[in-house]
Amino acid sequence: MPTIGESRLPHRASIAVVFAIVLIDMLGFGIVMPVLPRLIMDLGQIPIDSAAVFAGWLGAGYAVMQFVFAPIIGNLSDRFGRRPVLLASVLAMAVDYTLMGFAPALWWLIIGRIVAGMTGASWSAAYAYIADITPPEKRAASFGLMGMAFGLGFILGPAAGGLLGAIDHRLPFFAAAGLALANFVFGMIVLKESLPADKRRPFDWARANAFAALKALKGQSGRVLWFVAALGVWQLAHTVYPVIWAYFTIAAYGFDERQIGLSLAVVGIVSALVQGLGLRFALPVLGERGAVIAGVAGFVIAAVMYVFAGSTAAVYAAIVVGGMQGLIGPSIQALNSAAVDGASQGELQGATQSIGSIAQIIGPPLYTGIFAKFSGPQAMTELPAMPLLVAAVFGVFALVLFLRGARGISAPSRVPAP
Repeated sequence: MPTIGESRLPHRASIAVVFAIVLIDMLGFGIVMPVLPRLIMDLGQIPIDSAAVFAGWLGAGYAVMQFVFAPIIGNLSDRFGRRPVLLASVLAMAVDYTLMGFAPALWWLIIGRIVAGMTGASWSAAYAYIADITPPEKRAASFGLMGMAFGLGFILGPAAGGLLGAIDHRLPFFAAAGLALANFVFGMIVLKESLPADKRRPFDWARANAFAALKALKGQSGRVLWFVAALGVWQLAHTVYPVIWAYFTIAAYGFDERQIGLSLAVVGIVSALVQGLGLRFALPVLGERGAVIAGVAGFVIAAVMYVFAGSTAAVYAAIVVGGMQGLIGPSIQALNSAAVDGASQGELQGATQSIGSIAQIIGPPLYTGIFAKFSGPQAMTELPAMPLLVAAVFGVFALVLFLRGARGISAPSRVPAP
């Protein structure tokens, strides 16, 4: 007869499915990045600065959907379990990428991004799944594993997108759709439920939005508001790279699709190493507080390095330094997750993702607008790296918010389990 722990812990294959869902979400995102600028320019017959602005609004639409649906999906996973929510989301990913692959006009891309925003809200259920099966003191490393999936998506996605895009601009979309469909089938077979029936709570529409959820969660710990605010501002800082990188490297360094894909692959390698391995060594030494400080320092230094990079080697050196930012998100997430009880993990992750989506609503039009002002024929002055410098300022502000919430936490993983 299995023990209680054995009956509640999902098989390792289930963890692999959750890892794969996050990986394929980012792989699908990364695989289209090298070809999206050219596709927008071709479909709209517009120059690169206008294409960047259009892409910014696409990103904002994606984030609006996440803002609305992340708390709903998080609360649904608290009510019905993580498994059905995750499987439905990954199936919708396959539909979305297929739709975008057939896009004959720009408005098809808009619809595709709306669907992607709804399915991308599954991150709240994925992080709640990890919180279900991991003790509080080990969650930073486990959330780092999800960050590693993010990094691997950036290794494989842009590299594959650059190669496939050289054959046909639409081929990367169909490749992403096929991967998502394969993951759905795999998940149907092996994914186990992580939330026992006795730990579920009723679904409440009144709490299925970020602000109501945070109000309720504040009753468990006031730190939640500071950590969620820090994660939201950090998301605003971090989103500069997926939003502007392809356009920035074309304007600043003359990169082509292959070079864009290769550079993003290096970003992914560094991110995967930092979050998958580096966190395990850094946290016992630095603690969550020290890891966040080091990560923000790397982010700021890298932004300055991009301004002065005069060669491809200098660009890659900045990428390596900037990889330290991988310490930030998992460390804050771990302290945040440990501040609330097990029955509220989906609600917490949904609210966190929703607040982060506000940053993603603001970020794409903000950064692409700044890019357009400092690049191209209408530029005030030629400085394509200006969006990166603005993002560095937001990164410092996120650190200030985090340190305010982390007062009284003096050692690694000392937030007590509720």
